[in-house]
Amino acid sequence: MIHDLAVISPSARVHEDVSIGPYSIVGDDVEIGSGSRIESHVVLKGPCIIGQDNHIFQFASIGDDPQDKKYGGEPTRLVIGDRNTIREYCTINRGTVQDREETRVGNDNWIMSYVHIAHDCVIGDNIIFANNTTLGGHVKIDDWAILGGFTAVHQFCHIGKHSFTGIYTGVTKDVPAYVLASGSPAVPRGINIEGLKRRGFTADQISNIREAYRILYRQDLKLEDAVKKLKKSAKTQEELLVLLESVRASSRGIIR
Repeated sequence: MIHDLAVISPSARVHEDVSIGPYSIVGDDVEIGSGSRIESHVVLKGPCIIGQDNHIFQFASIGDDPQDKKYGGEPTRLVIGDRNTIREYCTINRGTVQDREETRVGNDNWIMSYVHIAHDCVIGDNIIFANNTTLGGHVKIDDWAILGGFTAVHQFCHIGKHSFTGIYTGVTKDVPAYVLASGSPAVPRGINIEGLKRRGFTADQISNIREAYRILYRQDLKLEDAVKKLKKSAKTQEELLVLLESVRASSRGIIR
């Protein structure tokens, strides 16, 4: 399963059924779980833990040093979960000691070509990154978000669950859950209705989320007043708790 022309460090821990193509390099302190497939010309650098059933395509660079001038060679790490697809020329860097000491990618993510995930990012599950999406350091992306091609996310931003960004979106503030955003800088355009339908949200739930969006963005309320109204609605509409939490947890302020 490992090609004769692959280079595997003696300290790497590779499950016996992992497939590794020619000219790929698996460095020190890299761990690869069962069922994973590494194509040719991939570079994996540790400390790095890669879970089960991942598919990493050719020319990807995974687990290399963070692109941060403060980085001084500390043994930070990258942790990747299970069943992720990482396409050609993707770059995912390890963390820094100034933050989590770890970059983390969850499960079942679809990461298209030329995507960059910088140091200390926290990526959830079932996320789609279209081609050339770029994340600055310390970014958090929650489950089921979809980032359109060439989306650029500023350092420390947070993108909420089930949100969507259009092509060439420039994110400089937090994007709340369910929100569809586009433009540079990003502005809210509505809610991710199609995504919610695909996730199995009912018509009533989508209607409630739409009304919550109006409260947040269309009633000219101060943010604190909008949050108060959302809290009342969330008592009987549990789907709004996700939106409310993403707004209240924002540290950079939300797009508005």
